[in-house]
Amino acid sequence: MGALLALSGLIDRINETIGKAVSWLILVAVLVSAGNAIVRKVFNTSSNAWLELQWYLFGAAFMFAAAYTLKQNEHIRIDLVYAALSRRKQHWIDLIGHVFFLMPMTILMIWLLIPYVSLSWRSGEMSTNSGGLILWPAKAILLAGFVSLAAQGLSEIVKKIAVIRGLIPDPFPPGDDPPVDPALKEEVR
Repeated sequence: MGALLALSGLIDRINETIGKAVSWLILVAVLVSAGNAIVRKVFNTSSNAWLELQWYLFGAAFMFAAAYTLKQNEHIRIDLVYAALSRRKQHWIDLIGHVFFLMPMTILMIWLLIPYVSLSWRSGEMSTNSGGLILWPAKAILLAGFVSLAAQGLSEIVKKIAVIRGLIPDPFPPGDDPPVDPALKEEVR
């Protein structure tokens, strides 16, 4: 189990670094978008390549942030029942969800994306839009995003098993949630 926990730690560090780095892609996408809008309004010209670059940047940020979001335990789940359960039962639900839902989906996506990206790369597939970009980098971003999500899923499975077995402390103990703004509490009531 020690080797698996070491691998989990490595995956966590890699996805943490990537997750923080790709947040800058949103800023770059906004700057590209603003620059393209200014050029279009001032010079009455535009380029599909700049529009597609915005999509590539946003897609990369979204795909690589997925693994980071899972690592931070900020992924979406239905808390209606989950929140009422003991922390041990929550760990079991997370483990079952990761093993039977997350991992099969990510593995299937990787399996389907490998030939999809490969064919696009070998053929030099281009956008059908005039002046558009080559497509294989965008498809490769999808593949890389699912690989990082699958790796983080494996890391989470290892950590859940270790927490359930009492080998490591709960990384997100109850009451470790960020403080809620009192004004928001009043709105909810």
